Amino acid sequence: MDLPAALSDALRFYLAGFFTFVAVFYTTRIAFLKSCEGAEFVLPGTRFCASWWNHMVFRAFRVTIWGVCLARAIDPRLDAYLGLWEAWQRPAVVLTGAGLLTFGFALALVSHFSLGRHWRSGFDGAVPETLLETGPYRFSRNPAFLGVMLAQFGFWLALPSCFSASCLIVGLIAVYHQMLLEERHMVARFGARYADYSQRVRRWV
Repeated sequence: MDLPAALSDALRFYLAGFFTFVAVFYTTRIAFLKSCEGAEFVLPGTRFCASWWNHMVFRAFRVTIWGVCLARAIDPRLDAYLGLWEAWQRPAVVLTGAGLLTFGFALALVSHFSLGRHWRSGFDGAVPETLLETGPYRFSRNPAFLGVMLAQFGFWLALPSCFSASCLIVGLIAVYHQMLLEERHMVARFGARYADYSQRVRRWV
């Protein structure tokens, strides 16, 4: 069954609205936290280090997806340049993708708010201040990263194409690499306590 025009249009506007919300949420959230705490909440690391490159790649990746989704909402003819996978344009596929995209972001949000004022994007020598083992961190050492990866997978299914597949590959590599860097930092910062936590809680689920 081909994708009905009404569903295609609804999903087109949903993706544009979704990524606009994500961009506005994190921009305003970071500005709010910075004004309240007087501290930096985005810590990419020293310029050109591995963590810095991860942040820059992921930032470019998010802006590109947002821009493309907005452009598609304005002019559907852009789809001709995305390399759509016509055989995958099915209601079950794209709706599953939209569901995973939404669920992944919700999981990332829950993880974000679980950290409260301790949340940071990235790390430095003094961050994090504490090792959180409650909320979603009881079940996964990296629930926020897991949420982001699920959302990326969902975006690929919601818009099956060469474009979304490329975004998926780049995004997963960047997130996975950042996760490894942050875990090494946690080991160095919390030592035996983090090692014990790692024995009790899986990396993902």
